[in-house]
Amino acid sequence: MAVIALGTGDHLGVVWGSLGGKEVGLAVIAPASLVSVSGIRTNAWVTGIFLAVELAAIAVLAWLGPVHVEQPISTLWTPHELGQGDVLVGASAGLVASFAATALFAYNGYGTTVYFAGETRQVSSIGKVVMWSLGITVVAECLPLVAVLLGTPSMSALMAAPSPMNYFLLERGGDTVNTVVSLGITIAIVNAVIAIMLQIGRLLYSSARDRAWPDVIGRPPAAVHPRLRTPVQATPIMGAASIVVAWLVPLDTLILATGANLVVLYIFVAVSALYGRISGATAHATYRMPAWPRVPLGVIGVMAYVLYESIDADRRPVGIAVAMVAAGYLYYYAYLHPRREHRWTLLDPVRDTTE
Repeated sequence: MAVIALGTGDHLGVVWGSLGGKEVGLAVIAPASLVSVSGIRTNAWVTGIFLAVELAAIAVLAWLGPVHVEQPISTLWTPHELGQGDVLVGASAGLVASFAATALFAYNGYGTTVYFAGETRQVSSIGKVVMWSLGITVVAECLPLVAVLLGTPSMSALMAAPSPMNYFLLERGGDTVNTVVSLGITIAIVNAVIAIMLQIGRLLYSSARDRAWPDVIGRPPAAVHPRLRTPVQATPIMGAASIVVAWLVPLDTLILATGANLVVLYIFVAVSALYGRISGATAHATYRMPAWPRVPLGVIGVMAYVLYESIDADRRPVGIAVAMVAAGYLYYYAYLHPRREHRWTLLDPVRDTTE
């Protein structure tokens, strides 16, 4: 959430220069926390309206590119990087793979629908919602990206620009279009912050509810608002933690570490898919992965290569991701596993029949 929130200043600063600093991103997190504490239906309306605005901004980007095509179609599959004097040179496969971790972060998030399964009627449709979210995400991100790559007047200038999207908008749409679309992108960022806040607040709440923490730590985030029925303390706790992280950690480090963490996560999911079928742990599940075991084996192979290239480029982000996983295992085996009879018990869902 800190990574996304810190992008607010880059686009809002285009409209008002005084709002282009890091502090703007930090300030976005606080009201997003308050909005996220409101009822789930209120949040659905807020995020839905914001989504309509950001889709309109995407439509403008997707339109400006095709009407000003200057770059060859081969641009889409020929990787380049900036060399000396901002001259385009070919990028190696290893460099492309090392940035795949960051690309994963751009598309990740479609699966967070499952965090709201406990507040969803007809919960059996969650799987379909996840897949639809993935498809919409890919289309909504690829269309403007393709448009910008093909429609930019100069690829080297685009890559050298501090804010490539703003460079493209100024060149192809002018100041007014740049201002309007930048506001739309800002709304999209705020919307993403709210959506992630909704997710991580429920993540902390559920871990506290299932007694994954010592009681002195776990009781406050396990509280639910009696009327709104939202994690009234867990959400602002995660908001405050995000503000601290965003303030102390450089943005580049946050981006790379988040991407590396996702690569490690994808590997764990693929290993779990293999282990669950082999051990029989998922034999009771209604869903059976098609093309098993080729899909998880393919994911492990690709992610292992991305991880290797990421380590070769910069070991620190991968080190942070591995340290996070190691800390989780240490906590589990040192505290939770010896108390597994009454800690992290994964309670059955409470069925609420009220409206």
